[in-house]
Amino acid sequence: MEMNATYTSLVAVGDSFTEGMSDALPDGSYRGWADLLAARLAARTPGFRYANLAVRGKLIGQIVDEQVAQAAAMRADVVTLVGGLNDTLRPKVDMGRVRARLTEAVEVLAPSCKQLVLMRSPGRNGPVFERFRPRVEELFALVEELAARHDAVVVDLYGAAVLGDQRMWDVDRLHLTAEGHRRVAEAVWQALGLDAEDDWLAPLPPAAPVGWTARRTGDLRFAREHLVPWIGRRVTGRSSGDGRPAKRPELLPYETPRD
Repeated sequence: MEMNATYTSLVAVGDSFTEGMSDALPDGSYRGWADLLAARLAARTPGFRYANLAVRGKLIGQIVDEQVAQAAAMRADVVTLVGGLNDTLRPKVDMGRVRARLTEAVEVLAPSCKQLVLMRSPGRNGPVFERFRPRVEELFALVEELAARHDAVVVDLYGAAVLGDQRMWDVDRLHLTAEGHRRVAEAVWQALGLDAEDDWLAPLPPAAPVGWTARRTGDLRFAREHLVPWIGRRVTGRSSGDGRPAKRPELLPYETPRD
């Protein structure tokens, strides 16, 4: 990896993690680590261009069918690809198909850019995640294999203890907070060979004890506002991303959003 390399463009491919949920802006839209990374890259490179094709709820097959060819055609310096985790969290999943589609995505994107970035996504500590851990680790083993085969960079968020801290996760227990996204942006920044601005692996201060009543209240809110709707979408075959366009579908010069 060339240290302090100059990058002129970035295309982000994936699902809600890359779209930026739950790093909410005042207008109700989402920012997220990819936007933060683009802003920092743009600050050091005039004319920097950025596209974000990620859409919440997408499975790896949808990412390949709807985003990968479009991203490859943009011929960006950097392409980030994060996908497949939504598949592993489904009650039933064909991991062979997930592996095949992710491999297809990497084989298309790697030759189209100067640097492909893959990730081992973070996982929130807790009993729910433990149920799916074997599938997740199977996916991440493939990420490592594909990166070695195609000279891609792997950002290991899964191995970062601080990103497993429950305080880094929004009330939906599926998406990082603003601080979590900030740390991911720093992690990718450093993986691209750029000088560190802070220690994204630094642990949070010790947590204050949370009483039984507060924990149960949080569990009930999570079930009512997030778990029940999620189950409803699974039962009816719907997705939170159905009909939703990408927030930055074209590779255009990056402009800092106004407050």
